[in-house]
Amino acid sequence: MTERFDYIVVGGGSSGCVAAARLVKEAGARVLLLEAGHSHRHPLLDMPPGIFKMINGSKFMRYHRTVPQEHLNGRMHDIPQANVLGGGSSVNAQVYMRGRPSDYDAWHQLLRGDNDYPGWTWADVLPHFRGMEGNNRLNDERHGADGPLLVSDPGHINDVSRWFVQSVQALGEPFNHDFNGPGQRGVGFYQFMNRRGKRSSAAYAFIAPLQGDPRLAVRLNARVRRIEIAAGRAAGVTYRDAAGREQTAFAEAEVIVAAGALVTPQLLMLSGIGPADQLREHGIDCIVDLPGVGENLIDHPEVPIVAMANGPHGYHKQSVGWRMLLNGLQFKLFGTGPITSAGVEAGAFVNPTDPGAEPTIQAFCVPIVYVDRDTLGLVEDTYGLTVTTVVVKPRSRGFVRLASANPADMPLVSPNLLKDPADARAMIEGQRFFLRAFQTRPLSDHIARVAIPDPRDLSDEAVMEHCRRFVKTNYHPSGTCRMGPTGDRLAVLDPRLRVRGIEGLRVCDLSAMPNINAGNTNAPALMMGSRCAEFIMAGQKQ
Repeated sequence: MTERFDYIVVGGGSSGCVAAARLVKEAGARVLLLEAGHSHRHPLLDMPPGIFKMINGSKFMRYHRTVPQEHLNGRMHDIPQANVLGGGSSVNAQVYMRGRPSDYDAWHQLLRGDNDYPGWTWADVLPHFRGMEGNNRLNDERHGADGPLLVSDPGHINDVSRWFVQSVQALGEPFNHDFNGPGQRGVGFYQFMNRRGKRSSAAYAFIAPLQGDPRLAVRLNARVRRIEIAAGRAAGVTYRDAAGREQTAFAEAEVIVAAGALVTPQLLMLSGIGPADQLREHGIDCIVDLPGVGENLIDHPEVPIVAMANGPHGYHKQSVGWRMLLNGLQFKLFGTGPITSAGVEAGAFVNPTDPGAEPTIQAFCVPIVYVDRDTLGLVEDTYGLTVTTVVVKPRSRGFVRLASANPADMPLVSPNLLKDPADARAMIEGQRFFLRAFQTRPLSDHIARVAIPDPRDLSDEAVMEHCRRFVKTNYHPSGTCRMGPTGDRLAVLDPRLRVRGIEGLRVCDLSAMPNINAGNTNAPALMMGSRCAEFIMAGQKQ
């Protein structure tokens, strides 16, 4: 069976949902949205704490195992990616973060030079952020209150989160009431993509309102195998449907790839677009030699600090029985209470070595002892807290490569977290800074002991060994099909997100980023999808 549409969007994650929705609503286009994963409608996905049930084993996640990381003593670790409509916005901790204006102004300087350059400054992207946002507290030149993406203050804040915020202030950091405001520096409480405890994902915000619109076809459990190229143009895609049958769909105008920073380069290479030498190794005919496909993998590295509390402070699975039943009833009836918390309630942006400069470290405070296979035996399964420190502008770069020519095989992924010495240095200083917060009142009044890292030895060597053992993804892989100006041989895309050397083909997910933003990446992914639709519709008017 073959079908024809104006546009085919490959990947129903955050950017794909926005691009598809705008093309249907504003351009009146016929759009096919292909998502390899499942429906987003599930109680555990909707409620904020569901992330802890999903992250370590779920059909809604796909787990990419890295190749051995030699600089981490051969360690391998997982990079979970969403396998559900809405992508990361359906399974993440819902933190709403855009990055800072200088992130996008730097993109602008890097990308400028083409004759039809559209501009990527903060002023260029801010209208997209603001137009999508429906904030429950803020409504000004930086924030919108009427958009479909519902952004809210925490529905519940645990005392441990408050103590963390107060202790970091005691170290000299200012309270920041809006991390998406004039500056990132400081400590405070995050805003989240939900309302009254229910997740506001890209699927709910942008696709659900179009339910029943005949111009939009959404296919779930549809895994694209290749992009069909004819006479130098993307003509359509071949995919396996939910029943395992091979289908072909054709695009009259364009194919838009939004499969994520790990799968998008794999799909391009399987379709003959990528480094010619690598394609030949797997018997794939090279249609366009683009050596940058799969290169420039960037991710935010995170390393935990874990402490046990000296009383029932924080969240813990021992809080069962009547308390859990009452919490569940409160959430169900009123959308309030502890179940409205995704766990990550508070955080900070700091520069430990130069407080007045732009922050180098982001922190997430989670009022639980996070026990997984890496920390098993080192921490107690009890009340406490975990603070993760994250290098926000990492210099380390990795890659994504084909394991084989079989679309069912996972790609080879090497993120190289902390490989660059500057990243390692920043992480060491970040760990030391937040360990000081653990030793500062009021937080210190409620801590029995710090489990990891060992506070008795905070030498560079000891802290670095801790980092090598526990560093992992902050779930933000980006940059593997990056934009660049004409003449940049590793630039896969032009500044309008078009794949170089192929007509009618764009990429609009995080793989298009030339460099990662400072902070969580879901809001930028939404913006990328919106800009992609903007570029397409602007081209229609010419």
